[in-house]
Amino acid sequence: MSIDTFEKSSLNWQVSQFQQQVGEWLEYQSYRFEQALPNLSPGWKLAPWVINLLSVLSWSLLVLFLTVVIWRLWVAFSPYVFSWLNNRGYAQNEAKISTPDLSVANLLERSQVLYRQGNYREACRCLYLAILQHLHDSKLILHKPSRTDSEYLQLLRLSTTPVQPYETVITTHEQLCFGNAEILPENYEQCRQAYREIVQ
Repeated sequence: MSIDTFEKSSLNWQVSQFQQQVGEWLEYQSYRFEQALPNLSPGWKLAPWVINLLSVLSWSLLVLFLTVVIWRLWVAFSPYVFSWLNNRGYAQNEAKISTPDLSVANLLERSQVLYRQGNYREACRCLYLAILQHLHDSKLILHKPSRTDSEYLQLLRLSTTPVQPYETVITTHEQLCFGNAEILPENYEQCRQAYREIVQ
């Protein structure tokens, strides 16, 4: 058996080394702390339960800190990861399964009908869906049911397309879904103009 077949390092060994280094560091800090204290009595030391409590608290704080850091990194970089996966083709099957078969032309026609009927909320929503379908058809951003409006905006900022028209439609969509703002004909006209800028 050659030397190359043996493991040179493993995760368990690295974790035990890290634990040992942290333990030695805590012991050193404890020693420095004891040296800095005034000499109250020659046999004075921290009780073992206090040392154990401090150890548990320090490990808990470390785990909490790492959890928060990992979560913040995931929130910041998940749109990039999903975009990369979409570009690599891993999410194409999921997008094909979950996307309803609505064409951009059908959505635009439906938005015009709803606009003429005075249903501006649904008319703006159809324009929003038409833009998402346009993004999917042009392979800029593939459909994903769990993707939020802000994730779409983050992905659009990564691409070379101008983001302002998309922001107009997406913020209107957020207002009609999550706000109590009344959607007026002017809102629809702004969304319609933004759509024209997008498809030019």
